[in-house]
Amino acid sequence: MVDTLFNFFSFGGTTFALFIISMIPIVELRGAVILGAALQMDWSLVFIVCVIGNILPIPFILAFGKKLIHWLKTLPLFKGLTTRYETRLLSKAHQVEKYSAIGLCLFVAIPLPGTGAWSGAILAALLDMRIRHALPAIALGVVIAGVIMTIGSYGLFSIFSSF
Repeated sequence: MVDTLFNFFSFGGTTFALFIISMIPIVELRGAVILGAALQMDWSLVFIVCVIGNILPIPFILAFGKKLIHWLKTLPLFKGLTTRYETRLLSKAHQVEKYSAIGLCLFVAIPLPGTGAWSGAILAALLDMRIRHALPAIALGVVIAGVIMTIGSYGLFSIFSSF
């Protein structure tokens, strides 16, 4: 699936395709960094492009995520999926509510299924977190996830050997 998306967006070059893929929900930075490593792209370029691409949609999700969730629940085709997604996110809300911005940052940073910038931003919107608190927490979480994924995808030694 990711390689199909990459091929579709590669009309603008590999860097552009990687940038677009890092903005797509579910795939996000986590999938894009792995793809960049598989394509043997420079790790620093992959890291920067994927972090920027993953952060770019977040202000919009924070501003409109709650309305989007409520709207999707009115559509019969998406109602069940959206309700399950919202329920799953809200089941993890206690972690974010307990630690506020730090909890949100960790929620985004730890590369596990169901976490990430999109989920963190929607969760913050559902919890009515202020954008000025949520955005820096999510951005830092994306950077931390980027570091984890880059080290995991490229290997610690190959990164430090390029210095």
